[in-house]
Amino acid sequence: MDIKHTIKNIISNPAGFLFKNTGTKQTIAKNTLWLAIAEGITRFLKLFLVIYVARILGATEYGKLTFALAFVSLFAIFSDFGISTITTREIARDKEKEKEFPSFLSLKLVLSIGTLLLICIGSFFITVDPMIRGIIWILGVYIVVGSFSSIIYAFFHARQKMEYEAWAKILQAIAVTGTGFFVLFNFPSVQNLSLTYLFAAVIALIFIFIIFHFKVYHLKLDFNKKIWKNVLTLSWPLALGGAMGSICANTDSIMMGYWGQITETGWYNAAQRIVAVALIPTGLIASSFFPALSKFLGESKEKLQKSWNYFMETMIFLSIPLIIGGIALAPKIIDLVYDPSYFPSILAFQILIVIGGIVILGTPFTQVLVISNQQKKTFWIVVFGATLNVILNLILIPKYSLYGAAMASLIAGLLMFCLSFIFTLKFTFIRPFNLKLISTFLIAFISSIAMYLVISFPDIYNLYIVYIILIGILVYFPTFFFLKSMLNYFIK
Repeated sequence: MDIKHTIKNIISNPAGFLFKNTGTKQTIAKNTLWLAIAEGITRFLKLFLVIYVARILGATEYGKLTFALAFVSLFAIFSDFGISTITTREIARDKEKEKEFPSFLSLKLVLSIGTLLLICIGSFFITVDPMIRGIIWILGVYIVVGSFSSIIYAFFHARQKMEYEAWAKILQAIAVTGTGFFVLFNFPSVQNLSLTYLFAAVIALIFIFIIFHFKVYHLKLDFNKKIWKNVLTLSWPLALGGAMGSICANTDSIMMGYWGQITETGWYNAAQRIVAVALIPTGLIASSFFPALSKFLGESKEKLQKSWNYFMETMIFLSIPLIIGGIALAPKIIDLVYDPSYFPSILAFQILIVIGGIVILGTPFTQVLVISNQQKKTFWIVVFGATLNVILNLILIPKYSLYGAAMASLIAGLLMFCLSFIFTLKFTFIRPFNLKLISTFLIAFISSIAMYLVISFPDIYNLYIVYIILIGILVYFPTFFFLKSMLNYFIK
């Protein structure tokens, strides 16, 4: 199914395209579209809220919120323990595995309760401030409730019915944004804001449970310890890898907060939030490709390689201009989103956007390792990265604060990417070295440099940032596709 045929299908039969799975490419396109709509709306609304939180409460109060969020996020993996990924993989491969879902659900419940207890106990060791400790408790419940939704989303992923997940996420975003703004303008405080996050997560969970129970699969619990053991045997490498990944993602904010650098934590997380929005396409595409790659692994090595190549080309197409454009426009982005008091975030943002590009490029390698049943390899990669990140944070944060934290993440991220590449080459059927991918990378780089040269002209750079981004897109896209078509012509 080519692009023209896909567009024709959407126009002629939008309901069929949006709610039915009729083929591999259509299903990937449909799921990507639904997740794009959901992520676009939720990220936009939450970013809009975060901007006002940062502006109204200030960097110090915002730093308290992000410190508490980073701490509870460190424990979030224990409420999932890799079960969601295993659920998607196993049910996508064998529909009969759906019969074991009640046991997956009950295991998730037990792990969630245990995680909440760990968060409450840990809060007494991470801070002496009773206000921050109270925020941690509230956000701990929020994280556990949100994580519990992931097991339901995993089932939808396995059936490649992401539209239900999209509706739930949109509802949650509307709830948290609406109540969040009400709190900010009437009862502004970090404690009250944390309660809005919890309220929205509960509303979304109730909604998704109702849809799941009445339209997809009757909810019930089955405390089958044999199934628990089988699931945990498969999921523990993902869980421990996820724990290490969580350390990589959150240890910098936790260390800065623990050492009293609360304002710096606010600046650092202000930059991180924008980068997280820029990474939306990665999550969307990865979620849509994961079930298809799992399916092709058992069908055809040729189909697997072809789909993976398509996946990787997309990641290259997105990552290179993101890095180069993000570095060039960092001062304007921070000024637009926040205010001059957040200018210390600029350099951190430039470093973090490079990390974002590396994450995008590394996603296809991580995905294929998981679907190839090489979870242990991903675990050791992340263990290495997390350990290195902690060591570098201990050295760099005391000297360079948020910039040291960003550099520590960059160094660790680069080395983790290299290991993912090597392990993919050695332990999977995928061959990442091929002319198509190398040429795509070179074309994306050349097109991004052309974009950078154009937007760097003073007359263009001094324009409003939205116009600069549009001009950059108008340069990058035509240049990329022109060079791509020329290369294809000469290769033929």
